[in-house]
Amino acid sequence: MTKISDHKNTVRPKPVEKPLKKKRSFRAFNVLNQKVNVGGSLHSIVDGSFLTRDNLTTQVPFILFLTLMAIFYIANSYNAEKTMIEISKTKRELEELRYEYITTKSALMYHSKQSEVANKLKNTGVKESVVPPVKIHVKE
Repeated sequence: MTKISDHKNTVRPKPVEKPLKKKRSFRAFNVLNQKVNVGGSLHSIVDGSFLTRDNLTTQVPFILFLTLMAIFYIANSYNAEKTMIEISKTKRELEELRYEYITTKSALMYHSKQSEVANKLKNTGVKESVVPPVKIHVKE
């Protein structure tokens, strides 16, 4: 038999709890989350509560700004495409004009040769000079 006096009523010390490790997070994100309340904002977007009358009236300028930026973005992309098409048309036109220039220049060079000019003037009675030109000196 055990004696009652052998069992002492003592308070056991509480086991020491290890502190929980904090999740690594960047300080900037914590500050941003506190300022903007990203979790709440995302939650309100997902459940649609951001469309309530009170919230919607405060968001109207921002929504209009986003709409205006989207319109500018679309207009800018159309303008860029239009400019690219004009550049390609101008390049093609320049290439065609260059070919025309080369063809015209070669035809002019051919028709301005001395033998060609002599052949064309043969029927008119104009003959080629056989005497070389003489330089005239004028005394002043």
